[in-house]
Amino acid sequence: MRILMILEKARPAVSTSVVETTALSAADRCDRCGAQAYVRVTMASGFELMFCAHHGKEHADKLKQVALKIHDESERIQ
Repeated sequence: MRILMILEKARPAVSTSVVETTALSAADRCDRCGAQAYVRVTMASGFELMFCAHHGKEHADKLKQVALKIHDESERIQ
């Protein structure tokens, strides 16, 4: 028990974060117009915005400046 306590003190604290991106589904809706979302934008605060392909493209320049991550599935549109 004493050895275990010494080993625990010697180990550095490790903190990792994993961001998992799940595929967008037909239930995901554009926050701007309500159409099916093909773009998910994750902000630094962790808040997510979803956009249809049209609004994702329309706001792409500004979103690139402020987003932590942009997940774009608009290539799924045929």
